[in-house]
Amino acid sequence: MQDIAEQLQAWHASGRSFAVATVVGVSGSAPRDPGAALAVDAAGEAIGSVSGGCVEGAVYELCQAAIESGEPVLERFGYSDEDAFAVGLTCGGILDVFVQPVVPGADPALDAGITYIASGTPVALARVIAGPGGLVGSTVAVTADTHHGALSPSPTTALASPATGLPATLPRTPAGGTPVARRLLVGLERAIVAEARAMLDAGRTGRVVLGLDGRPCDEREQGTVTFFVEAYVPAPRMLVFGAIDFAAAVVRIGKFLGYHVTVCDARPVFATERRFPEADQVVVDWPHRYLDSQLDRIDGRTVLCVLTHDAKFDIPLLERALRLPVGYIGAMGSRRTHRDREARLREVGLTEAEIGRLRSPIGLDLGARTPEETAVSVAAEIVAHRRGGSCLPLSAGNGPIHHDLARAEDAPADAREGAPAKRSAETPQPHAA
Repeated sequence: MQDIAEQLQAWHASGRSFAVATVVGVSGSAPRDPGAALAVDAAGEAIGSVSGGCVEGAVYELCQAAIESGEPVLERFGYSDEDAFAVGLTCGGILDVFVQPVVPGADPALDAGITYIASGTPVALARVIAGPGGLVGSTVAVTADTHHGALSPSPTTALASPATGLPATLPRTPAGGTPVARRLLVGLERAIVAEARAMLDAGRTGRVVLGLDGRPCDEREQGTVTFFVEAYVPAPRMLVFGAIDFAAAVVRIGKFLGYHVTVCDARPVFATERRFPEADQVVVDWPHRYLDSQLDRIDGRTVLCVLTHDAKFDIPLLERALRLPVGYIGAMGSRRTHRDREARLREVGLTEAEIGRLRSPIGLDLGARTPEETAVSVAAEIVAHRRGGSCLPLSAGNGPIHHDLARAEDAPADAREGAPAKRSAETPQPHAA
């Protein structure tokens, strides 16, 4: 939703109703990651994408239906051996899409969440996508120190059932619901707020399955509530050290990949905004000193590209960087420079495990010569490292095209093995486009 937040905020500010379709689950060769979104307003205008074209038409119709009915819906787009093209997702994957209508002013959590996302304030949206009918669509917006919204069932919500372990009938309060059910929801809300806050801190998006009492559960258990938690955090940072001609190309491709890019060099004649107009920030400082000043602004998504290949800059910087929990550290230089750099890092006390985190020489072997080609090589290595890619040509294998580490671990066994999507009462049904 972050990609379309500015337009959503404009619709919301104008009082225009709309529906947002969000990818909440993928397996196989699905084209978009969880969190990808398409939105349709009451006038029929559409923004965003959930599949790169495979099922956009069907999702557009679901959004229009949700605006009209006011009801959220969870839909599965899959495939079957018998009729692979009828369901629309011809790339062979399985895509779960949650469609939620939004009426400005009707839901405090959605109102706050859209405002936070558009302003760049870190926030996690936790939405019920499966569970007791009256809870589906309930949303809480969670920041580092507060939350908005509440898990509020309708008066007819069937929280009491054999599956939940509660008696079938309980005395209702005048406000709707039951005393026991409301106590359960307080615990459930407290649990999902804590989970969402932890995911916000880690910048992670995904499903959370809880029992009605707030305990973590397997999604195959009965009487559970499935939340989709989207963490919206500032763009990941790319720190480029060394204001050389190659750095300009790395800056451009870093921006293309969605990073907030900073160029740092101790030489003021080189580190200028005129030389790096695409950079978000150009800093004149010694690299290691600047890194020390940024410790509260880097995380596991941060990328460091050390392009100076000058020991007086590199070694103090890498001595610190290789001990930080950042996502990627690469350093430019020849193989001879790399061997000398490793020896110097050992001399200052780094362990082999710490030195082993360094990607040097930086980039993949593409035969690159120009700064632009080198930048593509660096970007390719960063993406492969982040997504768990093999760095081999896709034509050289026959496995899944989309196989990042998290998805490979989380996907159901039958999905990983290429089995057709299974229908069950607990999962959304495939939808024909």
